[in-house]
Amino acid sequence: MARAGVTTERLTGAAAELADEVGFDRVTVAALARRFGVKEASLYSHIKNAHDLKTRVALLALAELADEVSAAVAGRAGKDALVAFASAYRDYAKRHPGRYTAGRMKLDAETAAKSAAGRHSEMTRAILRAYDLAEPDETDAVRMLGSVFHGFVSLETAGAFSHTPRDVEASWIRTLDALDTALKKWPPA
Repeated sequence: MARAGVTTERLTGAAAELADEVGFDRVTVAALARRFGVKEASLYSHIKNAHDLKTRVALLALAELADEVSAAVAGRAGKDALVAFASAYRDYAKRHPGRYTAGRMKLDAETAAKSAAGRHSEMTRAILRAYDLAEPDETDAVRMLGSVFHGFVSLETAGAFSHTPRDVEASWIRTLDALDTALKKWPPA
């Protein structure tokens, strides 16, 4: 019988909070049981195993990030949309480092297809419409944006930019300026 007050949704939310506090790799069923003050075995009426728990956190993170990016880009186009998208992505990663890592978890094809991951791709492609890129250039641009956003955020949150006096925000703005220029002047195949 399930313990009163413990639900799959509450477990997922608590696991996401735990991921932000201690890191996604340290989220375990045992740690979650300690947080709820219950025996580990009692959680298995809500989740299958640790992988299931982590998958649920990944799906939550993908949905949250998609919602935040969607709200940020609504009504925007071109560089304005690019900056809004990138800034929402960066802000989420900094506010929720464990969830951000969870969102990078490799999902099986069926789970990925049902997740908010597709929304991320659709929003990126919508932003790119202003740059009038045809395939396969559009796909290359989607990959470039994802790589730059993830790379910058990963280095920033790891403290890799702390060794220089250059303001990180100024570098971020210049990075977005450079991406906008690259997209406007996309080289021919």
